[in-house]
Amino acid sequence: MPNPFHASFGVSPPLLVGRDAGIADFMEALDDGPGSSGRATLYTGARGSGKTVMLNAIEDRAKERGWLVISETASPGFITRITRQHLPRLLRSFDPDAVRQKLTGITGPLNIGAVTWESVESHVVEAGLRNQVELLTDLLAEHETGLLITLDEIHQNQISELRDIATTVQHAFREGRELAFVGAGLTKTISGVVNDDVLTFLRRAERHTLGPVTPAEVKRALREPIETSGRTIGSDALQVMTEGTSGYPFLIQLVGAQTWRLHPRETEITVEDAEEGVTRALRRLGALVHEPALADASDIDKSFLLAMAKDDRPSKMSDIQERLKVNVNYASQYRLRLIAAELIQPVRRGYVDFALPYLREYLREHVAADI
Repeated sequence: MPNPFHASFGVSPPLLVGRDAGIADFMEALDDGPGSSGRATLYTGARGSGKTVMLNAIEDRAKERGWLVISETASPGFITRITRQHLPRLLRSFDPDAVRQKLTGITGPLNIGAVTWESVESHVVEAGLRNQVELLTDLLAEHETGLLITLDEIHQNQISELRDIATTVQHAFREGRELAFVGAGLTKTISGVVNDDVLTFLRRAERHTLGPVTPAEVKRALREPIETSGRTIGSDALQVMTEGTSGYPFLIQLVGAQTWRLHPRETEITVEDAEEGVTRALRRLGALVHEPALADASDIDKSFLLAMAKDDRPSKMSDIQERLKVNVNYASQYRLRLIAAELIQPVRRGYVDFALPYLREYLREHVAADI
């Protein structure tokens, strides 16, 4: 039996749980028409919180309503890809006169040579983002539908191109066009982008932080794919797997995948399978999530995190300060750095905790020797 769980970043799970309210809010914004604030939405969250999966779900629901979708990642050249690939393709589909042919060359003698033709867009590739969006939304208005643009992995490194798309969306909104925009990125990078002087429009976008999933939803996300795929799982084994995920979306898939592949031909997933699956998943989590998350952390950042890792529960800032032998201002500065990097989070006044599940255990096992 094939493994129903998809432990890959950006790949939609067999069952998406805990995000129904966010999806419903965006669909209501499409129904409400131009002017709805939800038509510009940003999703943020830690690594593995399901930002890309959320974009996938939004795109699927929009397509079901007849909207066209342009899905892109904010890597270098994404504006060029939109204006030279996505928009011309969509314009062709709605304008049968969009393509004409021209003779580009003749090889060999004229009477027997091979004739070469090239397709040419009437919506020329030199056209900019804004006027191509205007052309397409004009055509879509006749069909009472619209265009959704999604942009994943938003980052300050692409600030120039982000300005282009933000100003285009802003003008489309002002003109009452059927256009919607949804972006996703780490909280730190999204904050840096919306604070840009030219991107003030995005500050008014609705912003949603994707957090953990409730235990009840985790159980559903594990049990239903298992049973749909022809196997069974008891309540005790399901509880072990559920607790092992800590409600972390990526870990739900990782625990499910690792547990499933232990004995894929057996009908029942046992408690022993669940325990071993969690162990294997946590081992993989370190390489897939914790190691990349710590890649940009300085030795001082890591020292702060290790000082926290001495505690089995949220850490008191005064204890961290004492362990590091630094003053209040110094400790506070690194606290803010690590919150911005989404490695820690404040839990109550004077206390911080790790933002990623099992990061405490990973630090104890792997990082202490490094620094």
